[in-house]
Amino acid sequence: MNARGLAPIHLVIAGWLAALLVAAIAVPSDPPAAVAGRPASGPAVPAPARDVDAAPDATTVVSRQLPGGGMHVFGGHRFLVAYYGVAGTGALGVLGQAPPGRIWPRLVRAARAFEGRHRPVQPVFELIVDVASAGPGRDGDYSTPVPRAAVARYIRAAHRLGALLLLDVQPGRSSFLRLAKRWTWALRDPWVGLALDPEWRMGPHQLPGQVIGHVRAAEVNRVSAWLERLTARRHLPEKLFVLHQFRTMMIQAPQRIRARRHLAMVQHVDGFGTPGEKLATYHAVARPHRFTEGFKLFYRADTRMMSPRRVLHVRPRVRFVSYQ
Repeated sequence: MNARGLAPIHLVIAGWLAALLVAAIAVPSDPPAAVAGRPASGPAVPAPARDVDAAPDATTVVSRQLPGGGMHVFGGHRFLVAYYGVAGTGALGVLGQAPPGRIWPRLVRAARAFEGRHRPVQPVFELIVDVASAGPGRDGDYSTPVPRAAVARYIRAAHRLGALLLLDVQPGRSSFLRLAKRWTWALRDPWVGLALDPEWRMGPHQLPGQVIGHVRAAEVNRVSAWLERLTARRHLPEKLFVLHQFRTMMIQAPQRIRARRHLAMVQHVDGFGTPGEKLATYHAVARPHRFTEGFKLFYRADTRMMSPRRVLHVRPRVRFVSYQ
């Protein structure tokens, strides 16, 4: 990996993952996984005896404010820490290694490592809801949606546990706006945000895993304008809006991306490798004057995964970390 992004091995890994996507979504229940014990300090971590599946539209709205109070995602100097993945399998990230109630103590423990005297942490479930696939799928767009019931289950868990939920979209040959609208019912919830992953935004003749995709600023602006209207019209708190990136070409003309009053705009830098390689990628693509900055840590793909302390010393300052 270098300052332009990931090494070619990323395409090999991406192709391997793409071949697993459809099978991963078909998994009916989460595989068993070891659950970390309750942290020794800090607030108690809820430990539900079991996870109850919610009906597709059973979103439990407990407050018009965000978890912990307030209307702004990064208000009170909050630092966000997410577990990333797809429901029912750990193949695409740590989030799917266990049901939400069982993965929660592990996420809280990871988040607490970033906590400081004037830096409260907010755990986040980053759930892939449209998964780029090697085959065209039902809609012919090379992207497969997860079941509505699985998303509703995470919404219910988020409200029970005090987490934000971030819906991650891998559109294949579709558009981000078309697929974002599919999840309107979920995005009406005050604790649910949206992430766009341009790596998986394919052209009309491209296949996921064979090339790294890209998105134009105009398309990002159409999605953010739609989400802004939804948020304002329903008097919701500020929504988390994340753009994933690890190469400069993945977001074309980023200087044209518009700020939105009701959205917390995050540029999330996803490169993996050694600490030096990751920081080279970060410094090549980060635009801290336009976005709040995010950073990805890979449990398996990183070489000498950076510690929370080291991430906290990165400049420009990082305020959102996602583990995969």
